[in-house]
Parts: sequence; structure tokens; C-alpha cells
Amino acid sequence: MANKFIVRNRKAWHEYEIMERFEAGISLVGTEVKSVREAKVKLVDAFCQISNNYQLSIHQMEISPYEFGNIHNHKADRVRPLLMHRKEIIRLFSKVKEKGLTLIPLSLYYKGGRVKVEIALCRGKKLYDKRASLKAKDDKLDMDRAMKNLNQ
Repeated sequence: MANKFIVRNRKAWHEYEIMERFEAGISLVGTEVKSVREAKVKLVDAFCQISNNYQLSIHQMEISPYEFGNIHNHKADRVRPLLMHRKEIIRLFSKVKEKGLTLIPLSLYYKGGRVKVEIALCRGKKLYDKRASLKAKDDKLDMDRAMKNLNQ
């Protein structure tokens, strides 16, 4: 069964070098689920953090308040806990502390009726790395165009 994407963090692919990817569940409350179903989510500046007691959480992920909600609507910018096995969180914690890597959410999607977050262990790109990746992308597009014109 294919995963249905809710939102993707396209900026992360430009800003960071993706080392490893993981899947985590997310703990949503009340009207957050309805807002997520309407795809009113921003992942652009979001990041994940592991506390000292091995709790994984996502920060600065903005879920807009539900339009038809009442006084029990959620806060848009609250810190949301992520759900992973403790062994995986400990392994991530050691990698983040040792190598200076960071955890960035790449996408939010449905899997089996539940909302999942794809997080990645990333290293920030330098400016020349960003330029090189943009040049490689442009070169690939030019090659594809040339091959298409040859086949016609």
C-alpha cells in the first residue's frame, strides 16, 4: 500500500545532506488531526530534538488551528512528542552528540490510517555544496531534454 503524503519539507533537501532516514509516529491531540487531514501543516523550519530522558519531540512544526473548532482548539506551535522505540532514540542520540548531526523532519504522511513523520539524520550543507547540487540538477535536466529531442 502506497503512503499518502500530507506535506513534504522540500527545503530540507536543499539545505541539508541526508545521511539516514527514519519513521516515527506523532502524538496529536483533538483538532490537530482534522487540521492535518486538511493539510494545514508547515514543516519548513521544523526540527527534532532528543531530551536527556530519551524523549524525541518535534519543534516549530506549525499546525493551523481547526476552522470549525471551539475553545478546545490546539496551540499552533506546541512541541509535539514523536513515537519511536527507545533503542532507536538512543542510537540517534549518540549519533547527534558525536558527529554534530541534526534531526530534520522530511515529510508527514498517512500509513495504515495513522499519521507518520519521516525524520532524517542530516548534516548542513555549505554554500558551495548547495551550488554544486543545483548545478548537478540543472545538468541532469539538460541531459534529459537533449535525450528527449534526440528520440523525437
